[in-house]
Amino acid sequence: MSNQKITCVIVDDEPMALNLVESYVNKTPFLELKKKCNSAIEAMEFIKTYPVDLLFLDIQMPDLTGIEFSKMLPKETRVIFTTAFDQYALEGIKVEALDYLLKPFDYAEFLAAANKAAIWFELVKRKQQNELPNEKKFLFVKSEYKQLRIKLADVLYFEGLKDYIKIWLKDDPKPILTLMSLKSLEEELSDTQFMRVHRSFIVSLKNIEVIERSQIIINKQRITVSEQYKYKFLEFVNSNSLNN
Repeated sequence: MSNQKITCVIVDDEPMALNLVESYVNKTPFLELKKKCNSAIEAMEFIKTYPVDLLFLDIQMPDLTGIEFSKMLPKETRVIFTTAFDQYALEGIKVEALDYLLKPFDYAEFLAAANKAAIWFELVKRKQQNELPNEKKFLFVKSEYKQLRIKLADVLYFEGLKDYIKIWLKDDPKPILTLMSLKSLEEELSDTQFMRVHRSFIVSLKNIEVIERSQIIINKQRITVSEQYKYKFLEFVNSNSLNN
């Protein structure tokens, strides 16, 4: 992940909430606070002159709500909503907020949302720079006392089974079985080629045929994207979608 900090502004009409989020931002190494504002109008004026990456934005505010303000922002400025009212969650999704923090929230919840933002900005950066860092073309895996050379371009997905992995390949109805953990394999793979979408599955991104709700279809196999990995996967989909 990039060492460049994410610049941010906090917007909230409640001083206590403003100060709490400020304290959270200040102890998060990859965030850089540029300003805290007690209204959307004040934030709007600041951002015109000093654009930032991210807003921590309250929703219910006088004159201009957070939802209304978010629709006026430049496309590259993203939002994490902070609010005491959960009925705004759907509206937050509609305006493509990165996350939605329900007050009162603790630092762990805040950090999880900030990490989502960091992942999003990293994906955007890679897309813009067309980064393909040292992508491997193949792996050697041990199977039945032999070292097999596996072309990564031929891999559909990896399936974890306790201490073993099944490697499913194109044009091969039988998987290759190797003694290895999915976690150690994940560390060897490029995240521009493969993504873990479930505790038991790592999929080849270029071989995804259909995405249907929370399921990926590869070679007629349905693989569920679990909650733990859903956000990162959706960011990949959004960053490669013509419907944005």
